[in-house]
Amino acid sequence: MKTILVIGGYGYIGRVLIEDLTKNNYKVINIDLRIYEDQNKDYNISTSEKIVHLDFRNTDKIKKYLALVDQVVILGGLVGEYITNKYLKLSESINVSGIVNLIDACELQKNIKNLVFISTCSNYGITKKNVLVKEDHELRPLSPYAKAKVKIEHHILSKKKSSLSKTILRFATAFGYSQRMRFDLTVNHFCYSMFKNNKIEVYDPDTWRPYCHVKDFSRIIIKVLNSDKDQIKNQVYNVGSDINNFTKAGIVNLIREKLPNSKVVLKKGGIDKRDYRVSFEKINKELNFSTVYSVSNGIDEIIKILQSAEHDYLKEDALKFRGNFNILANVK
Repeated sequence: MKTILVIGGYGYIGRVLIEDLTKNNYKVINIDLRIYEDQNKDYNISTSEKIVHLDFRNTDKIKKYLALVDQVVILGGLVGEYITNKYLKLSESINVSGIVNLIDACELQKNIKNLVFISTCSNYGITKKNVLVKEDHELRPLSPYAKAKVKIEHHILSKKKSSLSKTILRFATAFGYSQRMRFDLTVNHFCYSMFKNNKIEVYDPDTWRPYCHVKDFSRIIIKVLNSDKDQIKNQVYNVGSDINNFTKAGIVNLIREKLPNSKVVLKKGGIDKRDYRVSFEKINKELNFSTVYSVSNGIDEIIKILQSAEHDYLKEDALKFRGNFNILANVK
């Protein structure tokens, strides 16, 4: 049984990944500071998962766990434009300095064979219309979140002589169900608002972005972990699919097919200026990876969840499902 360390395994993607890892006979050490209120509820925890409540910036304490594992996946950090703008200094400490130190600590552990760093397609910022950008395209990050990801990518790729196999995965925008649900992501949020309120305001509806289901993210991480080291070392991959490149208007139109009574108001002048379409040719060809879930599949899934009496999501404000941001005032 392989032993893997997942940094940030109590998050939206992390809960899906760890469930799949344990099903694939991995023993998992999950390190997470659990800074959000909704991370304190009970999840379906496998006996193969060891949960460690720890700030990954504390490299002295983390070293003992690094000595126990074969592979490392870094999901952790402050996620998104809103929270990284609100806590700029803390974001720099966690998303840049903290992760750089963690990667350097992994470099010193001869037992660790693979490290997977989760980056983002948001690194592309704004690109020319009708161009599918590849991994070698110029990076133009707009938010502190994406700028931090680019810094970490540069740090990783600057150490090409390292014996540690490091792989960078630039994720598309996530959607779909997770035990640790998020409704502040485009597809999930649009479904939520149109289901609960029968209306939504969509800013800059013609801007493009790629989307990918959390289950497909989990699939590619596991595939990379099991790939030949020489094939994936120091490689960067966009993760998603060409068919899931959508405008906001395109997503709304798909949802309206399921919720025809919803009122949609399209507006200009939104805060989020990102606008990019992404090519996934490299990951298709080199790793023979293609996604399973379409945006339409994800919409069906989310609407079904919202209709289920087992969940109380509709009692809350969707954008509060990340938990109480103010708790970060206690994180130094």
